[in-house]
Amino acid sequence: MPTISVEQELLRQLLKKHGIEHDIEQMDDRLPLLGTDIDACNEQLLEIEIFPDRPDLLSGETLARAIRPFLHGTQSEPALDVVKGALTMSVEPELEHIRPVIMGAVVRGLDIGGDSEDKDAFIKGLMEHQEKLHFALGRGRRRASIGVHDLSTLSPPFSVKAVSGDACFVPLGMEHEMSLHEILSSHSKGIDFAHLLEGMDTFPIITDRQGKILSFPPIINGNHTTVTHSTQDFFIEVTGWDRRACESSLMLVALQLAERGGTIESVEVTGCDGTTEHLPKAEPIEHQVTQRLLDGLLGRALTDEEIAIGINRMGGRFLGRKNATICTANPANRMADVVEGDVVLTFAMPRWRFDILHPIDLVEDVAIGHGYEDLGNDVPRAPLTAIPRDDSHMRRRIRESLQGLGLMQIQSLTLSNDVDQFEAMRWPEMGEVTRITNPITIEHTLLRQYLLPGLFRLMASNRHHDLPQAVYELGTVVRNHANGDRFAFLVAEQGGGFAAVRGRIQALMRDLGEADYTIEPLSGTMGPWLAGRSAKVIIKGEHVGCFGEMDPSVSAHYELRVPLSGAEFDIQALQSVLEDPV
Repeated sequence: MPTISVEQELLRQLLKKHGIEHDIEQMDDRLPLLGTDIDACNEQLLEIEIFPDRPDLLSGETLARAIRPFLHGTQSEPALDVVKGALTMSVEPELEHIRPVIMGAVVRGLDIGGDSEDKDAFIKGLMEHQEKLHFALGRGRRRASIGVHDLSTLSPPFSVKAVSGDACFVPLGMEHEMSLHEILSSHSKGIDFAHLLEGMDTFPIITDRQGKILSFPPIINGNHTTVTHSTQDFFIEVTGWDRRACESSLMLVALQLAERGGTIESVEVTGCDGTTEHLPKAEPIEHQVTQRLLDGLLGRALTDEEIAIGINRMGGRFLGRKNATICTANPANRMADVVEGDVVLTFAMPRWRFDILHPIDLVEDVAIGHGYEDLGNDVPRAPLTAIPRDDSHMRRRIRESLQGLGLMQIQSLTLSNDVDQFEAMRWPEMGEVTRITNPITIEHTLLRQYLLPGLFRLMASNRHHDLPQAVYELGTVVRNHANGDRFAFLVAEQGGGFAAVRGRIQALMRDLGEADYTIEPLSGTMGPWLAGRSAKVIIKGEHVGCFGEMDPSVSAHYELRVPLSGAEFDIQALQSVLEDPV
């Protein structure tokens, strides 16, 4: 989840414009309900982890806008305050197959701070907001990419064209011209995002009336349009493949600038299909939720006043209720059904609320705004009597025994690799191995078949700590593409030999209530065991596990130079031969 750091002074200034006194204690107590988790809060800084469903809170300015109705009860503003502008932007038809969604907006008259330090902080915050939106909404600039330019350096109108890779301009951070091919192969941003234009013969650029390239989306802006300390008027362009992601990104950057005192102007965009529209759109989106769904999920009927207050805190408006006149039925989405006689509630929500996809999202907003603590009490309507799993008692008894022997339980990754599972440990593959089709690291290429390699890895990471060290794991392995349960332990101690590990196995068998078992020597060199210092446990003719000292050559693979002993057992095999005393 993305994290933002907001200066308390910035929040004070943004809230003071609306007559609100900033209260740190109130923020600390109630802000998590808005969809955030406060990591740190002091007089200077507020560090917040933003939940994935609220990308509209990724800047200090948009967060302050959301705080006003939520914490201070001000009237929400779901509509965007936009004036009609005179700038135009035309998109050539060729962009339909290159980057079809093109949007723009202008923000004028911005106050970016008094001194140089404030202006630097603003520019840094603007850049961080862009990158967080690229991650949260743009999916790494694939669905949407954002460019912010100093409007005073440009000559409208703007054109979006498809050109060959030989076209040249001076990219951001450079002092000389580079062709588009050169940018993709040698510029840092080009290298990072070249995959987004892979396989294309022509590339998108945005030019002004003089033919100067101001942007090469989704890669990089032109150097001459860089936002500086003297910038007051901004041109925002957003391009991509997902219209909702592009629209939300455009509006959120415009909102960030508007909170600083700027005036948002629309841009007339003629798309690649020839249609013309003024963007960004000012009006909110209307959503409808049935009273039946709201009451059924919240457990009580809310009054109109309670609904209005709740949705206002979340930035929306309650427009009223009416009886349904048409019926809708969607087998794939029963919660959105409207039947004759239903009472339908209508809400106006901001267009930039990218997270609102379904009526259930409005129900959640009403619940958060109203307060979960005031939804009444209820009792379960379904029987919740449960029975334990067949292996739950066995697992509990194993854990209690091993912990009684002084071992600490750990949990390692189920993902492993061939070297750890088979080569280093000298174990064969047990049936078919479940492999990752497209692994992102050579350390995680398959689902483990044994637990001991994970314990070796843990010991290797803790080899700088004092001895003794004793750990065990009770976990899942995958063999022949089916899950199975095993447990293993590993002990590093001076003077620990076969007698010590055999004593632990005898204590384990005693705790499990099994006296009729045999211990037989292991033959061969299969496994990590030291030849002649290892054995297997047989119960009623069933081989249930192995134990012994570890071969120093296996330990050396993990850079371990201390005596090691351990064991690994099959829980299903134990369960098949041991009686459950419970």
